[in-house]
Amino acid sequence: MRSKRRRISRFPTLSVATLSVLLIVATVIPCRNAKALAQKPVPRAAIQTSHSRDRLSSEASEMVDVASETVCNERIRDPKGSVPIDDMQARPSLPVDSPEAVAGAQRAQRLLPAARQLVTAWLRQLSRDYNVRGAKGYDLKIQRAIARVEAVRDVRPDVDSRDNASVLMRNPRTIIFGTIFLAGLPSDEGIISVLSHELVHIADGSQDNLKLLFRAIGNRASNLTGLKIRDQRAEELTCDLVGALGTRSYVAATPTYEALPRRISRALEHNCVDTDEGDEDHLSPRDTIRAILFLKPALSRELVYGR
Repeated sequence: MRSKRRRISRFPTLSVATLSVLLIVATVIPCRNAKALAQKPVPRAAIQTSHSRDRLSSEASEMVDVASETVCNERIRDPKGSVPIDDMQARPSLPVDSPEAVAGAQRAQRLLPAARQLVTAWLRQLSRDYNVRGAKGYDLKIQRAIARVEAVRDVRPDVDSRDNASVLMRNPRTIIFGTIFLAGLPSDEGIISVLSHELVHIADGSQDNLKLLFRAIGNRASNLTGLKIRDQRAEELTCDLVGALGTRSYVAATPTYEALPRRISRALEHNCVDTDEGDEDHLSPRDTIRAILFLKPALSRELVYGR
């Protein structure tokens, strides 16, 4: 059986009975706690779907550059900013019972139901956006993928995983978080992003349920960025994209007094590294930020203009 362990370094629990999601093109219903789960539509702006197949203009490329800088500048100013993954790597191991790891694990477990809903909605939406739903057998595959997401129930902190999050296909109902990683993501938005990433791996499973979607997103990202994004790189980028989009929908449905760019940035801040290296399976962390913003220009505009 194939095992998927995703190294992110390379680069109060919700009641299931209260969870419901209105899965239509323009609506996602994220949640923060049981009382917030009354069906609440996300504004249309939070789930924009139109895109061009052409290479972006120089103005759009400049917007991505400015938005990327905004993400990393917000990280520095934000009391809840995520720790960059290269910084996490340099830190000593953290016991499971440390206050930071315990708080992080509780936050992840609390937000898992919301992340499941968001991932389910965005997998359906992206399948429409990239015109893969009509492919032979894809409807069955996406149904199977969503069933796998909905079956995930647990978050398990792990000392040895350190600055990583991962899933094992032999135990697809559990997401493993390194304790350093849990401590390094002090915001709900940061945790939602990583939970969503791992849920997409689980959705794909050993049967490659989402292979067509990964390929379509990888091809478009390659055209927009000029980078080579295929196979495992395409899968990892899709996971990160769903994490960012899921976080944006969560932000739309859980308004606070915090500025919009700050909350969006938390989905990407762990990629604000000083040592920016990729490998065959992953884009470099900063290239990951840029690729996501190229794929979703609306996020760049919101980061730059705050609306």
